Amino acid sequence: MAGITNLDVAASSATGINGSQVSVLREGDKQIPIVARLRMEERAQLADVQNLYVYSTQGTQKVPLRQVSSVEYGMQTEKVRRRNQYRTITVSCMAEPGHLPSEIVSAARPQLTAFAAQLPSGYHMDFGGSEEEQVKGFKNQTVVLVISLVAIYLSLVYQFRNAIKPFVVFAAVPYGIAGGLVALWIMDTPFGFMAFLGIISLVGLIVSHIIVLFDFIEEKHAEGEPLKEAVLDAGIMRLRPVMITVLALVFALIPLAMHGGPLWEPMCYAQIGGMMVATFITLLLVPVIYSIFVLDLKLIKWETKGAHIAEKTHAPETESRQRSRQRQADGCGRRRRALGRYMETSNNTSMDHIKPGKDSKSAARASVGVRMARALFVLSGRACPWAADDTRQRRNTVKV
Repeated sequence: MAGITNLDVAASSATGINGSQVSVLREGDKQIPIVARLRMEERAQLADVQNLYVYSTQGTQKVPLRQVSSVEYGMQTEKVRRRNQYRTITVSCMAEPGHLPSEIVSAARPQLTAFAAQLPSGYHMDFGGSEEEQVKGFKNQTVVLVISLVAIYLSLVYQFRNAIKPFVVFAAVPYGIAGGLVALWIMDTPFGFMAFLGIISLVGLIVSHIIVLFDFIEEKHAEGEPLKEAVLDAGIMRLRPVMITVLALVFALIPLAMHGGPLWEPMCYAQIGGMMVATFITLLLVPVIYSIFVLDLKLIKWETKGAHIAEKTHAPETESRQRSRQRQADGCGRRRRALGRYMETSNNTSMDHIKPGKDSKSAARASVGVRMARALFVLSGRACPWAADDTRQRRNTVKV
């Protein structure tokens, strides 16, 4: 009401009691500061504080301090505030609801940087509070991200038994990160702790979706399918599960992004944008990169089933393998000759005992079954358990 601000009260009180430097007197190589303040008798007693006048910086009026303030007496222990072993003057503020501290720091950073450049020697300015904790959090999260990538790489090397194939899996990760950052820029959302957390989790989601596609290609490779058909089948067969997973994630994050407030919005936008971009990259670019690694760079070997068999067929045989194959061929020849002799003898002896009658067909079937069973024993190289007398007795029984 009196046109007096808190700054006017503080400046007038400090000038009257402690003084304010107005100039510097030079005497030779000495600089003596000139300070303006009240006379000693005007500031010797505590009651003199109430008699101070407060001058307004917005006008010419002056008001006694007792009219705009109340003076109380009390004892207080003096404190010398230090930060990192340096005496410190702290200037702090709180963000309004609906705004993040990072937004305030980003808006005030140019002016603060210019002010820090004007400080005299021996003085410097540091950022504390949320800004300092954010920088520390970024460092810790960067370490976690590197450890996670190394762990994923080692697990993929163990799974695929190859040190090059994991790089194909990581091919879409940079594009997904770029998509998340573009989504934050489009939605005008600051990149803070939660946004960085969303980027880290985005890496794991992208890798899991690529593994779904990559594992299908490896299965077709193991079955001996050509590269072109395996890549096309993987893109077609894995399209539906990948799209269902991505759409489920995107639709689940939309309500949280719309009503989650400034805390959850950066993480949601980063994951939504990154997954939408990484999905198309996964389905289109990863098969192309895999083909380049196989056909152009020759870093991944691809062998079809026919080529694999041909390679085995034309491979040079060792001496021991040749002897083994020769023994098998000799054994098969002996068994074939023995089978021929047995079949010829069996036909001549068995058909003489079968005569026309009611059971002639059954007898013929029984004789053929016996011959087949004994032939199998001959081929296998084992003795038949049925004696000749037993066989002849069965034939007579059938004949009767």
